[in-house]
Amino acid sequence: MLTNTQKVTYQESGYLVLEDCFTATQMDTLRQAALQIVDDFDPNSTRSVFSTQDQSKTRDDYFLSSGDKIRCFFEEDAFDGNGELKQAKSLSINKIGHGLHTLSPEFNTFSHCETIKAIAMDLGQQQPQIHQSMYIFKQPKIGGVIRWHQDATYFLTTPISVVTFWFAVEDATIENGCLQVQSGGEPIPLKEQFLRYPDDTTELKQLHDMPWPEDDCAKPLEVKKGALVVFNGELPHFSAPNISDKSRHAYTLHVTCGNTEYAKENWLQATPSRL
Repeated sequence: MLTNTQKVTYQESGYLVLEDCFTATQMDTLRQAALQIVDDFDPNSTRSVFSTQDQSKTRDDYFLSSGDKIRCFFEEDAFDGNGELKQAKSLSINKIGHGLHTLSPEFNTFSHCETIKAIAMDLGQQQPQIHQSMYIFKQPKIGGVIRWHQDATYFLTTPISVVTFWFAVEDATIENGCLQVQSGGEPIPLKEQFLRYPDDTTELKQLHDMPWPEDDCAKPLEVKKGALVVFNGELPHFSAPNISDKSRHAYTLHVTCGNTEYAKENWLQATPSRL
């Protein structure tokens, strides 16, 4: 599936961009399935907000018990001072997570396709398994910042094996908050570990004090609909707010090697799905 050059690029930079990896029809199928989930969602059933800026907002039971469910999470700026939505429900959702790859027929079929499995294997994944799936909306005008982070923080294995699959359901540009990654500079070892304790309290533990890269040193990954970005668990990445009038829908999978030791302190302990 991948060429030797692509494999070397991934090993050297920590990420790989595969343009035109999937068809517009495949992306449209995911988009329509996600919109149907939102359409069926009762906005009065929760006020759970997803935020990487304020970790306390991602530690409630609604979030922590979502590993094997399909749940909607609001944007931070979705509500007014009275707690009412400022815009239509369909324009207020930050993401859907975290069991789309098993519970939604459309997402299940896509997530377990041979193309994804072949890429995982080519990147060195042995016994690849999916732990989490997310559909991210990055809503126009209110799509919030996703701070610098590394995905192994949340899916730690020994040795580190998590690979993120990031699918562009819509065009991603610098204007609508595309993915940005560390480009050059000194590699940063895993900086944080998100711990979940037996009583369901959580902690974002700092592992060292090396600083994150400066935002203006990041490389924006502007990609077209149908592209796939894959990156390893130690690659620092972030996305800026979406201040444009265009959404930036994306779908993500977090895949680990089945023959590595999955940390018992990881927040998500749902049974993974084999690719």
